[in-house]
Amino acid sequence: MIHRIHLFGQWFFLRVEALFNLAFGERLNPLYYLGAISYFLMWLVVASGLYLYVFFKTSVTDAYASVEYLTHGQRYVGGVLRSIHRYASDGVVITMLLHLARHWTFDRYRGFHWFSWLSGIALLWLVYTAGINGYMLPWDRTAQFVTIATAEWFDWLPFFNGTLIRNFIFPEAVNDRLFSLFSFIHIGVPLAVLGVLWVHTHRVPQARSAPPLPIALTLVAALVVLSLAKPALSQGEADLAKAVTTIDFDWFYLPVYALLYKWTPGQVWALIGASTALFVLLPWFPPRRRAGPAEGYHMLVRPDNRILGVREGETVLDAGLRQGVPFPYDCRSGGCGKCKATIAYGKVDLGAFQRAQLSEAERAAGKVLLCCATPLGDIEVEYQPVAMPGKIPVRAWSATVASMHKLSHDVMQVMLALDGGKRIEFYAGQYIDILLEDGTRRSFSFATAPQVSDRIELQIRRIPGGRYTTHVFERMKPGDAVRFEGPLGSFFLREDSEKPIIFVAGSTGFAPVKSMVEYAIARGMKRHMILYWGVRKLRDLYLPELPRQWEREHPEFRFVPVLSEPDPEDHWTGRMGLVHQAILEDFPDLSSYQVYACGSAGMVEAAYPAFQAHGLKQDDCFSDAFRLAPKIRTDAVELAKLGGTT
Repeated sequence: MIHRIHLFGQWFFLRVEALFNLAFGERLNPLYYLGAISYFLMWLVVASGLYLYVFFKTSVTDAYASVEYLTHGQRYVGGVLRSIHRYASDGVVITMLLHLARHWTFDRYRGFHWFSWLSGIALLWLVYTAGINGYMLPWDRTAQFVTIATAEWFDWLPFFNGTLIRNFIFPEAVNDRLFSLFSFIHIGVPLAVLGVLWVHTHRVPQARSAPPLPIALTLVAALVVLSLAKPALSQGEADLAKAVTTIDFDWFYLPVYALLYKWTPGQVWALIGASTALFVLLPWFPPRRRAGPAEGYHMLVRPDNRILGVREGETVLDAGLRQGVPFPYDCRSGGCGKCKATIAYGKVDLGAFQRAQLSEAERAAGKVLLCCATPLGDIEVEYQPVAMPGKIPVRAWSATVASMHKLSHDVMQVMLALDGGKRIEFYAGQYIDILLEDGTRRSFSFATAPQVSDRIELQIRRIPGGRYTTHVFERMKPGDAVRFEGPLGSFFLREDSEKPIIFVAGSTGFAPVKSMVEYAIARGMKRHMILYWGVRKLRDLYLPELPRQWEREHPEFRFVPVLSEPDPEDHWTGRMGLVHQAILEDFPDLSSYQVYACGSAGMVEAAYPAFQAHGLKQDDCFSDAFRLAPKIRTDAVELAKLGGTT
């Protein structure tokens, strides 16, 4: 039943949003910014309220007169701001209810969303509390009605037991202290709203707290026009000697007060309590069967080349933004198409979206809208980044092969000199894409540190039958022209931590490690660094003296080579076995370390969960993922053992 309601609600919202798209355009559709509009309107309420409070007098005799002075004595300042204060408050309720309804309709309230849902419910009640309390301050007939009705309603509770209404039996019982209390509540509750709003929005990755400027300006203009056309006015001074029989009613804030004169206070409390309990329990009722593993899924993101975790029910966009992937996005509602990307491997639930933004042909080609798509297993995502880390632009470069040197039987060092003496900016650990004549690409990490930006060192491992690596070993020569694109990737050395670093390199995974270590040394970083370089045989350690030199010259660096299948003639007496097992033997608790893994798909597939089981935090594990993708296209990636693709 609930599923059918969700489907109907999605159909309704999408149809209405499509009409708004025609009127406002996909990028300025206000229905895509309901939460941000609520936030903005709340700031308008606070700003206008601060001005009104300067002239408001918290006393029985002066409260009404001070509000009348604001309304009529400052008609085009105080009067307009009073009306904006009132109408913006109504707008907060409308947008919050729509925002809540949309998230419920699109099933964005269960699982890990429960905290955002419950904090949203708390925000709604706080806003209602502040709004109802605001009606008490002008001390007009509406204030009299709301105050007495509230006292009668709360007096039903055993805690009060009839003590509140006694304060309003005789006019002389109402004193200035009551208005001081009203003012305190009306200041304190909105401050609490802003605090909870901050928590609510910071639980959502890169949540918007302000709508686009054109929408914000339009809202302000609309509120000003409405304030001038239909100003908010008081309804006659309060008189406790007379009963209030008719008032202009605010159905946004006061609907429950109409029930107080039809039902008993106990029945109204039952309705409010039951409704609140229902909304609070919605994320867990009815219970739903888990669709995937408890730990969620993994996704490989290109061109960032990162392996990230995705929680059950989380969209690809939210998972990426939560972990720092600069996915392009705007509406987050499937209406603008800005977050369109390709699922190169795996299956996703496409979700509900505007069909005009994703054609049948695009869906057949693997295109999805990341803000709506939720993984059904491990996936690989390819997107076009707006900017790479540090805002360094990705561009095409021309270079010449300056020199070539065979480092081992299957590893070639290729030095590139940029044409025209140009220099390239990059982060230690990033990579480039070599552009072949037919448009295909081959990825290789920078082996040089960023401070050496006039030349680029590549360490290319020969792949049997590999098209490009065969060309490098058999036909490439100094003087050859090379075109490439870069810098690419978000696998780079993080400098915002003091944790010791464990580098895990397999074969030519040493290349990005070399870039990072040489950069760290040049920067004078004093963080402890340990390199575990895992290879099969001794001859595969193609630059063993370089890390040993680092170890001799820099006490904060240590080198541990690990051989998995040494030959008898190697006479190897050092560490043997799998490289990640050697690390776990030395560091059974990884909770206070950062790990940078550059190895084969098999190595990372085994190492990543093992490291996590020994305390490594997900935010402290970084991997050179374009060469290693645990659980994702392992068979294909294995063909490119750390020296780049074939």
